[in-house]
Amino acid sequence: MNLMQKQKTKLVSNVITMTYRNLLKTFHNPDSLLDVVVQPVLFMVLFGYLFGGAIAGNVHDYLPIIVPGILMQALLSAASGSGTQISDDMNTGIYTRFKSLPISPLAPLAGQLLADIFRLLLAALAAIGTGYLMGWRPQSGFGWLIVVIMLDVFLGWALSWIFALYGLIAKSATMVESISLMTMLILIFLSNAFVPVQTLPRFMQFLVTINPVSYVISASRTILNDGFWPRDAWIVLGAGVLTVLVCSPLTTIVYNYKNNK
Repeated sequence: MNLMQKQKTKLVSNVITMTYRNLLKTFHNPDSLLDVVVQPVLFMVLFGYLFGGAIAGNVHDYLPIIVPGILMQALLSAASGSGTQISDDMNTGIYTRFKSLPISPLAPLAGQLLADIFRLLLAALAAIGTGYLMGWRPQSGFGWLIVVIMLDVFLGWALSWIFALYGLIAKSATMVESISLMTMLILIFLSNAFVPVQTLPRFMQFLVTINPVSYVISASRTILNDGFWPRDAWIVLGAGVLTVLVCSPLTTIVYNYKNNK
């Protein structure tokens, strides 16, 4: 085995160890599970039973509208957690400790972002599972439901690179959490997540139309209700790939700069 192969093997091993460390941290800290498990369950039940009759006539008819919306909200919330976690680790000196260990410098960042995939899957299952228990069933079948979960989780993972970048440059984890929450609420409530767009004032219809979250929710609804891959889904997939291509190098550069200071 040459030197390059040894370095690759070491990097993979270090990333797996750091991923395991972040998963253990998630399981041992109930607070970190609130946004990915409790929040989607709570919003699905509250919004479904409170607004179902007023918006769609009954809860059953409202579920095909709200399930993709709550799914996207849960994934945004889970993705923002990576920024808070990285900022917290930077400020508490954990990363400084990692620098003193004989591990690959990129392993802590890569481990955090790989562990985020598990948080995103957990959030998606909490949202979908609650909708299922309330009586929702995907009209297109189980196969297309898996496609939607994979598409939305990939997009959530792409967004976690943006939140990770913000976590690296922000002054505190509290600031990251506040800005992330405000961003999530604006993106979700100014989208087509909970109400039909045509019922909104004209200026809000424009804001909802240009909101990227509306594309994700529209794509998910079409796939779940009609069982085909629409144009919006290609836009969402392309936006996710572009986000990863742009933000992953930027995040890595900022991380290396912070790590070498």
